[in-house]
This record gives sequence, C-alpha cells and structure tokens, in this order.
Amino acid sequence: MQIDFISDTVCPWCFIGKRRLARAIAMRPNISFDVRFRPYRLDPTVPKGGMDREAYMAAKFGKNAGVSQAQQMIAAEGAKEGIEFDFAAIKRRPDTIDSHRLIRWAEMTGAQDEVVERLFAAYFQNGEDIGDIRVLADIADVSGMDGSQVADMLESDQDVSLVEREDKLAHEMGVTGVPAMIFANKVAVSGAREPDVLAMVIDKALEMASQLEAQSGAD
Repeated sequence: MQIDFISDTVCPWCFIGKRRLARAIAMRPNISFDVRFRPYRLDPTVPKGGMDREAYMAAKFGKNAGVSQAQQMIAAEGAKEGIEFDFAAIKRRPDTIDSHRLIRWAEMTGAQDEVVERLFAAYFQNGEDIGDIRVLADIADVSGMDGSQVADMLESDQDVSLVEREDKLAHEMGVTGVPAMIFANKVAVSGAREPDVLAMVIDKALEMASQLEAQSGAD
C-alpha cells in the first residue's frame, strides 16, 4: 500500500504524526507499505537564509499568543511517542525548501524515512538549523547518502522548481494543514491521528481497493 505523507520539516505535529503512522503500520504486519514523504511549506515567505525564530514567532503569532502553552501540549504528546522536544534550543526558523530537496533525493537511495526522522530530530530535539547546507549534508552522510554530493546539489537550484510544484499541488488538492496522509490514493486523513485510528484507515483503504477491483472484474 502506498501512503503519501505530506508534511513540513518544521512542523512538530508532523514529527508526532510520523511516529504514530509507524506504530499503525506495525499493527498491520501482513501488509507491504510504501511510505512516500511529500513536501509542504507552511510559510514560503521565510527568506532563503532563514530568520531568528523568536522574532519570527512574535511576528506571526504575537508575543502573548499562547505559544508557550501550545508547545507544552505538543511536548506532552511527543513524549508519548518517544520524542523529547526542546523548543528552547531552536534559534532559527529556516526556509524548508532545501530540506525538502534532500528528502526528495533520499527517496532515490531508499533513505527517505531515515532522512526525515533525522531532520525532525535535528531541528526539534537538537535545535540545529536544518536550512544550513552543512547540517543537511551531515544528515545525508549519516543516512548512507553522499554528503559531499548532496552539498554540491544544494548549492545549485536542482529540483527547486519540482519541490515548489509538489508544494503547490498539495495546496491545490485542498491540503490546508499538515501532516496529511493519503492511503492508497483512496482515503485522506488530516492531522497526527492516533495509531489505532490510522490502522482503521488502512483497513478502509484496503476495503475500498478490493471493492473497486471486484467491480472492475465484474465489468
């Protein structure tokens, strides 16, 4: 079953959603899954070099917008999935297009899941700037890719237009928030749903696929 996981690398709920999807997949050991990570940019107006995160959050949400309370809730939910969020460690709000390019290239080497996991961990647990080419190259390297080659590719504009096109397509499809997951091109789910809910969605997508197959056979 193909699952398209639409997310942004600076979205904490996407980190949680990825872990929950992995748990749901483990609940269905007899099914073969092909999870593909698709780009979504929550804020494409962030400059190429990123910006100070505290200033960004204040400008976007206001200084008294309950950001701290929201982060406490996210941290509590993340802890249930083995994630130790450290929002205080995050100093930069990066432009995420380069991280999405890396994810795209990682699919070709079979390292996509690991790269996405390491990107989330680098940003949310270690406070690293995942808009920095050196950070991205290091993540590629430890994930079994050629870090030096990735750095050279990131220095160019290779696949920028393709990532932008996929991001635009997600918006045109009606995705207004992430994570969003599409199961077997049949069922779409928005949000970091609990694993048991996602497992039921997997069952529903299989059921729909079987019904379509039976109908086409009858025709």
